[in-house]
Formats: sequence, structure tokens, C-alpha cells
Amino acid sequence: MNVHSIAETLTESPVGLLRIRVSGGQLDEIAFVDAATSPRFDASPYLDRVIEQLECYFEDPRFEFSLTRSAAGTPFQRRVWDALCRIPSGEVRTYGQLAARLGSSPRAVGNACRRNPVPIVVPCHRVVSATGVGGYAGEAAGRLVAVKRRLLEHERIAG
Repeated sequence: MNVHSIAETLTESPVGLLRIRVSGGQLDEIAFVDAATSPRFDASPYLDRVIEQLECYFEDPRFEFSLTRSAAGTPFQRRVWDALCRIPSGEVRTYGQLAARLGSSPRAVGNACRRNPVPIVVPCHRVVSATGVGGYAGEAAGRLVAVKRRLLEHERIAG
């Protein structure tokens, strides 16, 4: 495989079907997809590594990912995503707490979380509203918020 080529696959997980995309030895995207998604299965050692680490996380929520992520995103988004990676498994922060730490606003933090291209690995599910679980991946209710709840339950049960 060419170092700069893009590879993607679909994989089942405890929170549903995931599409994983990598390029040049970097993780570009993890997306929650439905069964109607057209499958594309590429062979890639880096895809295998991503899947292996996701499986490790789903076996032990304290597992720490060691994947190289794409540099996509604005400087502010990358600051938020780096801050998310410092929230320990089994713990949460509110949008307001994270905003205060970053010298920003809760809405800006929420927007950066919404644009997170690699959920689970960059644990935006660990950011909640001051009054409840909050939204997830741009949804205020529905399937993706249920995914967020399952991820939080997974981390707390084993913690």
C-alpha cells in the first residue's frame, strides 16, 4: 500500500457499526454509520491497528489509545481535542469547565466536540452539559446520544 493512500473499512463495535478511515499512517475518521452504508473493505496494517486498539478499549475502558491522528481541524479545535484526551476514563467534564480551562465559551467547546473526526479515540463523550448528558456528534437526542450514554456506562462500570 502506498504510504499516502487512503484505506477504510467497516467494523462492528458494542456501540454499533463504525467506519474507520486512515491515510499515510494516520487515523482520519471514525464515523458511526448504519447498516445501509455501502461497505468498502481495504487492507491496511494501520486499519488493523486501529481496530485492535478499539477492541482493547471495549474490553477495558481504561485502555489508552496510542494512535497517530490526522492534523485536521483548526488550532482551537485541536486544543479542545487534546484537552479531551486528558480527561481520564470514567470521568466527565462539563462544556463550561472545559471552556473555562481553555479561555473560551461552552458553545465553542461544543462546536469543536461536534467536529471531532475520531470519536472514542478522542473522547468527546466525556464532555457533558451542566444539566445532563448533553448532545453527541451534533445530535441533541436520538441514536448518537444513546451511543454517548453507552460509552459513559461502559467506562463507569469497569472503573
